[in-house]
Amino acid sequence: FMAQGEGIPTNRQPPSRAMKLFSLAFAAGLAAAVAVADKGATNPISKVIQLLSDLQGKVIKEGEDAQKLYNEASEWCEDRARDLGHSIKTGEAEVETLGAKIAEEAATAQSLTAKVDELAGGISGDEADLKAATEIREHEQKDFATEESELVETTSMLERAVGILEREMDKHSSSFLQSKNVQDVAQALSALVQASGMTSDDAGRLTALIQGGASASDAAADATDDAELGAPAAAEYEGHSGNIVDTLKDIMDKAQAQLGEARKKETSNLQNFEMLKQSLEDEIRFGDKDLTESKKGLAASAQSKATAEGDLEVTSKDLASDKDSKADLHRSCMTKAEDFEAEPKSRGEEL
Repeated sequence: FMAQGEGIPTNRQPPSRAMKLFSLAFAAGLAAAVAVADKGATNPISKVIQLLSDLQGKVIKEGEDAQKLYNEASEWCEDRARDLGHSIKTGEAEVETLGAKIAEEAATAQSLTAKVDELAGGISGDEADLKAATEIREHEQKDFATEESELVETTSMLERAVGILEREMDKHSSSFLQSKNVQDVAQALSALVQASGMTSDDAGRLTALIQGGASASDAAADATDDAELGAPAAAEYEGHSGNIVDTLKDIMDKAQAQLGEARKKETSNLQNFEMLKQSLEDEIRFGDKDLTESKKGLAASAQSKATAEGDLEVTSKDLASDKDSKADLHRSCMTKAEDFEAEPKSRGEEL
């Protein structure tokens, strides 16, 4: 009798029917011979009968011992086959689980690798943008500093020029308009025109007034009739000087307005840069944090995958070993069962 699907003996092997019948017939004949022998004295036949009886008992005892050993071996085969079957089933489930784990970690690693590349690219781009914005800001700041310095200097020069003209006109308008004074002012204003950042139109107006003032002063120096020419000339010069002052004030107002616009623009540029800088620095900081976490996750995934691959290798070897052991067990137990089945026939013949 064999276990289902395993070919392993499972039940105790009963004595064959022929052996039972033979044993009964032999016992009956032996009992009759003993009864006949008891009627007479001890003789060689009785000794032979006794020897045969002892031999029969020995053979039967051997059969019982063999049956006991076979039952124990059969039970061991059943237990061992059951244990191996459970181990094989467990091993196959572990192999499947580990395979799924490896595939999962591989997909995770692929996803994290793509994320790391994306984050690294984004951080690199933000750093490049921040560098470019900083360089642009440095140029803007340098240009503003130059423009501010020029405009402040121009405004200061214009304020001094206007102050000088107004003060001198209040003191002595006639003497101030003499050739020497006017020429000095003309030279100062010419230098102002060349040094300042005024527009070409304003520079042209101021230059024309300067040239006109110098010509008027020369005419005043040549005049010989004070009664006839003095008063109109003074008024003319005063008007001429007034035009110069008005022009200077107009240019100064424009310079101050330009300075205000430049400072306003600088303030706006600075605010925009600070906002952009803060935004880019935040993106870089958060990107670095995400990049660090992603790299940690990638390393952990790689470690988990390597561990699963190692476990899979060990489990696969154990599973293969269990399958080989079960196959060997099947062959060994079948051999024992076949040997045991042949023993009753031999003993029957011996009896």
